[in-house]
Amino acid sequence: MTVVTNNKFISVHPEDLKFQFELEKQCHCDLKLGNSTDKHVAFKVKTTSPKKYFVRPNTGVIQPWDSCVITVTLQPQRESPPDMQCKDKFLLQSTQVAPHTDIDELPQDTFNKESGRIIEELKLRVVYILPESGSANTEVRSKQINDTSAVLQRVKGERDAAAQQTQKLQRELESLRRRRSGKTESGFSLRFALLVALIGIMVGFLLNLSLSSSSAPTYANSLPTSLHTE
Repeated sequence: MTVVTNNKFISVHPEDLKFQFELEKQCHCDLKLGNSTDKHVAFKVKTTSPKKYFVRPNTGVIQPWDSCVITVTLQPQRESPPDMQCKDKFLLQSTQVAPHTDIDELPQDTFNKESGRIIEELKLRVVYILPESGSANTEVRSKQINDTSAVLQRVKGERDAAAQQTQKLQRELESLRRRRSGKTESGFSLRFALLVALIGIMVGFLLNLSLSSSSAPTYANSLPTSLHTE
């Protein structure tokens, strides 16, 4: 058995598995495998984390000068790797097979290192990248604009309500002031009238008393002269 790390049977594009990593979401990556020979080539994809990734198809046969696309799916993850550096690895094995070999007809030892076949191996690196900044920023900006508009609308409503409440309080205060002013003026007028009436009564009483005193008879002057002589 011969293992060759320099792939001549199959070309791979891209050579790295790049996933737009998002927590709690599935991520996908497509690989295009091309048969650059005039032979039928079988391939198999292995990974160091089989429970973490789905590869469809993970095994196949590519006809001469043909190609196929495989899809690698990263299952939803609850946490990000440190510094977004992923240590997972993929291994692409390929070997020539008999013409018109169907995938279901591949011997179980096709990719076995003890089978005596020439097996080429290519290691694929996994790279996690952030979602496209353009669409992400657009969504963030749109959400921020919507949130800001909602806040401004709420603040405007609260301001208008406060202004209406202030105007209502001002009207009630003005009405209260007018009522108090009317009561004060009427009370003052009544007290003034009572005072004038009291003064009038007193003045009248004094005038009557003065007139009565001035009209009383002077008995000393009217006595008979005979009373003054013996």
